[in-house]
Amino acid sequence: MSKGTLYIISAPSGAGKTSLVRALVSNMDNVVVSVSHTTRARRDGEVDGVDYHFLDKDAFLSMVEHSAFLEHAKVFDNFYGTSQKHVEQQLLGGKDVILEIDWQGARQVRRLMQESQSIFILPPSREALRDRLKNRGQDNEEIIDRRMQDAVNEMSHYAEFDYLIVNDDFDQALKELQCIIKVNGLRQMRQEHSLEKLLIDLLN
Repeated sequence: MSKGTLYIISAPSGAGKTSLVRALVSNMDNVVVSVSHTTRARRDGEVDGVDYHFLDKDAFLSMVEHSAFLEHAKVFDNFYGTSQKHVEQQLLGGKDVILEIDWQGARQVRRLMQESQSIFILPPSREALRDRLKNRGQDNEEIIDRRMQDAVNEMSHYAEFDYLIVNDDFDQALKELQCIIKVNGLRQMRQEHSLEKLLIDLLN
């Protein structure tokens, strides 16, 4: 069995990253999302172990001390982290794994796992991004202003990523994301394992 590929997907808040990833996983076999650990409060409708692993600050910092995270960062006054053991188990099982993390976490992961592929999702404009944040109905204007400032900082790191996708038309953005996964699945080192018998027959 060939080893899966680790995909790092980042975007400013409101760019539609989570919706795109959910649609991608529902339409493609063998692609899974790594469930992050976080200290932020659980929102309505979120399920522990499905959306995030929710834990308190002390438990999170204990995991940091034991080097349990592939990456971890503080975002909006909360901590987020990715279990290294879980990701490696999924990859060894042949799964393509998606990490939804910010640019700081992406930078940490790329240093440790250089074969990973990174994708950055951009909004079509600042105005569209602000409208999306407002339409969520979750934050007041002060928080939206802060998120917009953080979004500009996040987007300034676009050049660190392998691929860029603009989420203007959702269906088109999803097709582009699917293309990236499919193309990487056709790389020689992935195909060599699945086509082993064919290659032997062709070359003998």
